[in-house]
Amino acid sequence: MKLVFFACLLIIQLVIRGGAIPSDAYLKMFASQTSVDPCYDEDKASKCIPDFVNAAYGNPVVASSTCGLNGPDRYCDVAQNNEETQCHICDDSNSKRRFPASAMTDLNNPSNVTCWRSETVMPATNINSPPDNVTLTLSLHKKYELTYVSLQFCPKAPKPDSIAIYKSSDYGKTWQPFQFYSSQCRRVYGRPNRATINKSNEQEARCTDAHRHMGEGTSTQGTRIAFSTLEGRPSARDFDSSTVLQDWVTATDIRVIFHRLQMPAELFQQGQANQESNGMTAPVSRTKYTDDSLGSNAIDPPVITVSTSMAITSMVGQHYAVSDFSVGGRCKCNGHASKCITDRDGLLACDCRHNTAGRDCERCKPFHFDRPWGRATSRDANECKVCNCNGHARQCRFNMELFKLSGRVSGGVCMNCRHSTTGRHCHYCKEGYYRDPSKPLNHRKVCKPCDCHPIGSSGKTCNHTSGQCPCKDGVTGLTCNRCARGYQQSRSHIAPCIKIPKVVSMMDTQNTAPDPSQGDPSAPYRTEGGRECEKCKINTKRVNLNKYCKRDYAIMVKVIGRETSTEVSSSEQYTKESQEEMVKFDISIQAIFKRSPPVVGASTTMMKRGPMTWMIPYKDLECRCPKIKINRSYLVLGKDSEAPPGYLGIGPRSIVIEWKDEWYRRMKRFQRRARTCE
Repeated sequence: MKLVFFACLLIIQLVIRGGAIPSDAYLKMFASQTSVDPCYDEDKASKCIPDFVNAAYGNPVVASSTCGLNGPDRYCDVAQNNEETQCHICDDSNSKRRFPASAMTDLNNPSNVTCWRSETVMPATNINSPPDNVTLTLSLHKKYELTYVSLQFCPKAPKPDSIAIYKSSDYGKTWQPFQFYSSQCRRVYGRPNRATINKSNEQEARCTDAHRHMGEGTSTQGTRIAFSTLEGRPSARDFDSSTVLQDWVTATDIRVIFHRLQMPAELFQQGQANQESNGMTAPVSRTKYTDDSLGSNAIDPPVITVSTSMAITSMVGQHYAVSDFSVGGRCKCNGHASKCITDRDGLLACDCRHNTAGRDCERCKPFHFDRPWGRATSRDANECKVCNCNGHARQCRFNMELFKLSGRVSGGVCMNCRHSTTGRHCHYCKEGYYRDPSKPLNHRKVCKPCDCHPIGSSGKTCNHTSGQCPCKDGVTGLTCNRCARGYQQSRSHIAPCIKIPKVVSMMDTQNTAPDPSQGDPSAPYRTEGGRECEKCKINTKRVNLNKYCKRDYAIMVKVIGRETSTEVSSSEQYTKESQEEMVKFDISIQAIFKRSPPVVGASTTMMKRGPMTWMIPYKDLECRCPKIKINRSYLVLGKDSEAPPGYLGIGPRSIVIEWKDEWYRRMKRFQRRARTCE
């Protein structure tokens, strides 16, 4: 970047000193030397910029005044070094006497200078005389980042006194001052001469009289005025980080307005008096007319001898004459393209890389919104990233809040997820579907329909990870398509499975012994299936701070579904000797009020909000210890040692209570008082 910056400064210095615009071969010395793709360094995105060019070359210039368009017109050279002032004829109908505006942006050949000339303008008689307002408008047809604007006047043509340069960044809709030149900056443009630029006014146009100190045009090469867009601007050396200067140098059109060819006589006489007081004298000139009607070298009598070239020009008529209108810069591509090409619409546009799009590579291309668009710098190419939708979406959008929450890594949000998926990355199955574990996440059929039995299930929505449907009482199975153990099918759609009635044998009818549970509420009781049950301590309805402190965890869960299976754990508490039929419940942990830190060396269950499996012995469920219902919420307090690793379990010290809203405030109060626990 520094090499390019100093190269541009060298070019500007050559232009200001009156030299010709450097050739393409010279400019390519500073171009990238990469032979493959300048926008990538070993497949890693890197900043790239188009070549430095004369953006004005070949583009049309619209002039408000051109001599000879309305018939033959006369123009005169400015005499120098005691030479005679020669006058000529301008006629647009004669190819040899035409001076069109296109001559300013054609090939600038010092050996064959082509010029544009304006119509004759009336000399100013006083400072309040109307301005000339001869305008040149150049359209670049694309946004460029400009380094300089240069005007070279025709040989022996008068050098204008007051010039204004404007730029447009929106294709001529609005105009902004770029630079002013005048010997009377404050009188003409209301601005101080050579004002200092600091960081607070870097985007303001300056006015200067520096052009007055440049020599007059020679017989082969005219005077040049060159405006450097970044000269004297403090942030120029850190251009990549200065959005102010990036906007300042951006232009689609350039307009030059010639306000005054020369200042009025009273201002000139003041300057002349100052010159004479310093011992300076003005040259004497003679006027000579070259006209086919008068002869090739006829002298128009009488010969007019005047003290200054300005006076001669005032008498014979004034005009503006420009041989070269140059605009040096680069096609604006924001560091995401190494060249500009003609697009399908015939417009000049950047050949965008880094997954960017637009005429200026000013936005990310579709479906690449996982990070915000940014201008490429030498430190970060700011390549646009594709959204992660797992192949289930074709559109996405950017969310700044999510981008910040991710540590400025990812902010894309997928839109219109297909294949029955949903979520920010289309990574969940939508309602009524569940994930097929046998297929990868990007498979078209990763989500399978729940297919819940219309009679056995209490709803059509299943667990999106396990596929378990919500079953009615006495119904089991993934899709709720069969009766659970101890139940039989009925003909009712409301209760499709009912308990199997108790069969009384002859032995039971002859047994007249009293029921030991009668009169003793603490005595064991029997279920309908004949199982002997103790008093259930799990379903206690009283929880105090002491019980809260003595448990490893306190959580609120919602039961989603259940499935019967035989489970054997390898932990010490669940040995093969304790093998028994277990019931799996699919639950969702909705709140965690307590979670004791794990003991070093112990196998504990990772507990967090979300889906989990609850293991309860079938015999305890028969005894309703605890009594569990689908789609109900429960407060559960327990010990880690009472559960197999990876599951939630029930043990002698567990407490399970059906959830009520008033429990929430009590649990929060226990949380605050938990520091009193031993």
